[in-house]
Amino acid sequence: MVLDLFAGTGNLGIEALSRGAKRALFVEKGRQAVRLIQKNLLQCGMEGRSEILPKDVHRAIGILRQRGESFDLILMDPPYEKGLIQETLMKLSSERIYQEDSILIIEHNRREPLPHVIAEWSLIRQQRIGDTVISFLKPRLSTKE
Repeated sequence: MVLDLFAGTGNLGIEALSRGAKRALFVEKGRQAVRLIQKNLLQCGMEGRSEILPKDVHRAIGILRQRGESFDLILMDPPYEKGLIQETLMKLSSERIYQEDSILIIEHNRREPLPHVIAEWSLIRQQRIGDTVISFLKPRLSTKE
């Protein structure tokens, strides 16, 4: 299952669905963006394999934990240079809505590097495209959880 945080138009989650993901959950608080995600999912015929949670990302992560959700792939494209990367990483680490083999992909501006201390996450790869950096992380989970 795929989680698309700060989903915007939903393009990242929709791409994952088009490449074989069984289900995607989109988190986006902007009403206009939520309508756009709904329209895009409908146009792509993917509304039956998706859910939109129209909430603030941090609140949504808590709700997903309460529901017992767990994600294989977490996509994160927060608004640039607002400090949301570290906050969201900390929230994900405390709520644990992922497995040992999950992957977290963060799109961010090169002027906003990943925090030096990433709590429960290990950086496995980065790709720079112009001013944008795509960072791939995996969880550092103990085997006794």
